[in-house]
Amino acid sequence: MKLAAVGRFVLTSLIVGIAVYLGYQLWLRYMDSPWTRDGRVRANIVQITADVGGRVVAVPVHDNEFVHRGDVLFEVDPARYQLALANAKAHLAATRATLEMKRQQAKRRVALDPEVVSAEQNNDTQMAAQEAMAAYDQAKAELDLAKLNLQRATVRAPVNGYVTNLLLRPGDYAAVGAPKMAIVDADSFWVYGYFEETRLRHVQVGDPAQVTLLGHTKAISGRVASIAYAIADRDNPVAPDLTADVNPVFNWVRLASRIPVRIKLEKIPANVHIAAGMTCTVVIKPRHGNEAKAASIIKTPTPG
Repeated sequence: MKLAAVGRFVLTSLIVGIAVYLGYQLWLRYMDSPWTRDGRVRANIVQITADVGGRVVAVPVHDNEFVHRGDVLFEVDPARYQLALANAKAHLAATRATLEMKRQQAKRRVALDPEVVSAEQNNDTQMAAQEAMAAYDQAKAELDLAKLNLQRATVRAPVNGYVTNLLLRPGDYAAVGAPKMAIVDADSFWVYGYFEETRLRHVQVGDPAQVTLLGHTKAISGRVASIAYAIADRDNPVAPDLTADVNPVFNWVRLASRIPVRIKLEKIPANVHIAAGMTCTVVIKPRHGNEAKAASIIKTPTPG
């Protein structure tokens, strides 16, 4: 009876010991390789606006379509800008003719006998030629502007990327400066991993990282690009008079704040569909020894 009790005690102690050891090893691994399931894929979203206003006459792209830099996204009715260009050309031709006439008059006045034409009249003629030259330069600038406006009536992609949430249709009105389309920059994907502040001492810029998208098993390699230097303080907002609005209630259970750590993705596999807003797990593999110290000295910014 006593032997059976001793055996159960030994077995129980062994199981508990193994569990404690495994838990301790997992804790050491967590401390040595910080990880978080609170990761988000980010990308630069470029808002496409019209530089000239007008009715949209063509939208040759489709929702979620990949476009290259320089591809046509939509076109504003060019009729008004074509007329403005024709008017600017005609105005330039008129000012050129006026300039030639004023120059010829100035030359003739200078060649005449001073007793026939006074110095004041010569001066007035020279001034008229200079005014004609200024009007000609202004007409050239107006022509260049008309050409630019006509060119801007065709809106092109500024980056390589994906058209997203396309709502623009032919017949819509495009106001100057109003966003009409959005493009996800295909070359700008990165990941924000939100790590507890107590784990940041193990993270340095340049550390290797593994990013696993939710629903995927294969990790994407990356590196720590930067660590945020500020987050919002929800317990200490600013009062309307710019004084500190301190919360009188203090929670004894303090949770570690999460700090954004930016991960640069080194290479995204071709068969992986990545989208801004996706959830992911981020594991950082801190470097040790002289390599980490050297990277810290080189890459850590200094104030001032």
